[in-house]
Amino acid sequence: MTSEQLTKAKSLGFSDRQIANLTGHTEDQIRAERKRQGLVPSYRLVDTCAAEFEAYTPYYYSTYDRGDDEVTPSSKKKVMILGGGPNRIGQGIEFDYCCVHAAFALKEDGFETLMVNSNPETVSTDYDTSDKLFFEPLTLEDVLHIYEREKCWGAIAQFGGQTPLNLAMSLKKNGVNIIGTSPESIEIAEDRKLFSAMLDRLKIPQPPNGMATHEAEALEAAHRLTYPVLVRPSFVLGGRAMQIVYTDAELQHYMRFAVEASPDRPVLVDKFLEDATEVDVDCIADVGQFEDPSEGTSVIGGMLEHIEFAGVHSGDAAMVLPAHTLSSGVVETIRKYTHTMARELRVVGLMNVQYAVKGDVVYVLEVNPRASRTVPFVSKAIGVPMAKLAAKVMAGKTLKELGFTQEQRPAYWAVKESVFPFNRFPEQDIVLSPEMRSTGEVMGLDADLGIAYAKSQMAANSPLPLKGRVFISVSDPHKDNVAEVAKEFARLGFQLVATNGTAAILEKAGLHVQRVFKLNEGRPTAIDLLKNKEIQLVINTPSGAAPRADEVKIRTTAVLTGTPIMTTLSGARAAAMGIAALQKSGYEVRTIQEYH
Repeated sequence: MTSEQLTKAKSLGFSDRQIANLTGHTEDQIRAERKRQGLVPSYRLVDTCAAEFEAYTPYYYSTYDRGDDEVTPSSKKKVMILGGGPNRIGQGIEFDYCCVHAAFALKEDGFETLMVNSNPETVSTDYDTSDKLFFEPLTLEDVLHIYEREKCWGAIAQFGGQTPLNLAMSLKKNGVNIIGTSPESIEIAEDRKLFSAMLDRLKIPQPPNGMATHEAEALEAAHRLTYPVLVRPSFVLGGRAMQIVYTDAELQHYMRFAVEASPDRPVLVDKFLEDATEVDVDCIADVGQFEDPSEGTSVIGGMLEHIEFAGVHSGDAAMVLPAHTLSSGVVETIRKYTHTMARELRVVGLMNVQYAVKGDVVYVLEVNPRASRTVPFVSKAIGVPMAKLAAKVMAGKTLKELGFTQEQRPAYWAVKESVFPFNRFPEQDIVLSPEMRSTGEVMGLDADLGIAYAKSQMAANSPLPLKGRVFISVSDPHKDNVAEVAKEFARLGFQLVATNGTAAILEKAGLHVQRVFKLNEGRPTAIDLLKNKEIQLVINTPSGAAPRADEVKIRTTAVLTGTPIMTTLSGARAAAMGIAALQKSGYEVRTIQEYH
């Protein structure tokens, strides 16, 4: 390309990467040539006063069109915070919370904060959150421009979720000082081979697993591990394209149509632990600041037990803090593994670990050396601003200096429930899976676990009924345990409604059941009763990876009629517990400050 062509391409918005691809070069070569020609962007101020007054807001965007650079220089020590990027399901707003708290905390410590983000729906892109806001894409090229232009001291990549984390290694190679956990440690946690080797070395169990770069390899791994298996691409955001597969045919379809596998991007194949309890742990550490990791501190902020069994994305799962069914031995093992991995990865800042507990064995599913979706929830539940503390730790302070060295165990229950957009997507099945689908979350607090759960359902716009009818229809794997759940609802005074298969099991257990037809057998059906508001709660568990059409219709009708629905037996048990607590004593409202 001639100098004029390169100038014109940049002016038209072509990235270095696009130009490299079109001209057969590397992105680094294009960047070097552009810099040699002195071709760098200038930054303009966004006019937040619509030209009525002179705007002084520190809100900038880049352009290659000629003109003055409107960024005001300063001599303060600067830290760049990388946000979560564009607005999409799977990129939780929880990461924005962490970015905003980091900006506030670093300002308190005398740093100038620069926010880089491109989502107009977030608080981090309010012009008064940080000292300077750059409304730019989160790409290597754009982040490097700002870092070099502003002469930053450091950059934080662990608060914006997976997007900036994927940039960390490339940024470091280009001279960016990534503060907090090192990109090398991030790589160990993200790279399956390195991660497995670390767990083997530490003698920490993980589910049997394999990797596949093509269909035959995937089938071989699945046969070795035995079905069901969990398949997912590497470096995944929001659990996209993750799936539990039960047969060769499903796996072949996944490898052919769902993902592109290559030696650089293998598909991960894990043995799926059915009916295992999943646990999320958020931890904060400063061990990477010390030559000897044993001198550092790591503190567990929260240990959250999922209400749904393993297999539901942690962004979608309902969770309880503190853990409510785990034995003290299991809790102690989780603590030990968490502190061991924080030391091994030399974590500085936040770390999230996902565990699966089956029997008394604790398996590590994954480790994220970054802020997780549960950090805001945990911070509010225990009354400790973990994201703020983590930002200060990354900037050089120790947890001892900050006075946070002890795990907090609240004297009340905190329940996180997710909010879903299913009422906006009428034909979409609502069954939860490893792929994230929630668009927000709510919290229920109470000294009684049942009432805390009931409050979380009210907040999620699905309040539990205190009387009426419960429609129950479960798939074959759940038929052994359904009678026990149905008895709970019968004891609470609910009438039971079921189709023939489930009704026969409930009647055998001595329960009185009103039978309804399946959709293709006659009337009335469950859908008729739902539309007539004659059913107050639905318990309907899915039958495998390809659910039957009539059960999807029942679930979507429940959503459209605003009827609370539980798609797991563990969720149904939690609902019964919540209803029992409400029937017994009702509930009271207290502020979060009163709990703290």
